[in-house]
Amino acid sequence: MNLFRKIFSSDSKEQKKEQKKEDKSDFSTKKNLPVDELFTVNFNENGGKFLYCESIDEVHEFLNQIIEENNWNDKSALILNSKLKKQFKNFNWQTTKKLSEGHYLFTTCENLIASDGSILISSNQIAEKKLQELPKNFIIYSTTSQIVNTIGEGLQIIKANNKKNIPSNITTIKHFKINEENNFLSYGSSSKNLYLILLEDL
Repeated sequence: MNLFRKIFSSDSKEQKKEQKKEDKSDFSTKKNLPVDELFTVNFNENGGKFLYCESIDEVHEFLNQIIEENNWNDKSALILNSKLKKQFKNFNWQTTKKLSEGHYLFTTCENLIASDGSILISSNQIAEKKLQELPKNFIIYSTTSQIVNTIGEGLQIIKANNKKNIPSNITTIKHFKINEENNFLSYGSSSKNLYLILLEDL
């Protein structure tokens, strides 16, 4: 018996029918959700940790909480974007540009993709680094206006915002459970322990 048969033969026909009904119901429910709610649902299902903020003070507060809860006070945040580093220059933490010294990555993103709960990034955030080269811990700082429905929409925005110099290394992060790193369903991807700090700007 091959691997796929072992995996899928464990359920009875009745169980499969019930599962199909549930899947259709979930899909129908999701289809009617506003784009921001759809992103939140799919992002959480992917294993991401979501923190909603209404002010920059709350952003700093949640950032402090993440660092303290994970005992990262004596660890360095890897920040590859100079504008982002300047934006948080008054925040009390250790930062570095060196990949070998960064325990967690602090970065922005291009867009948040509602249809699958993924995060679209490019060389604007991670330079030419591969996801596998970066720390397993990510803190993403984003805004509600960056939520779009599909990857296609996100790519169009990247193109519109960077007409003279379109960024390279465009990719998505979708798997946010480290223990699924070796799961064959996520083969070829890079799982990250990921926090999303989302600031309301609409």
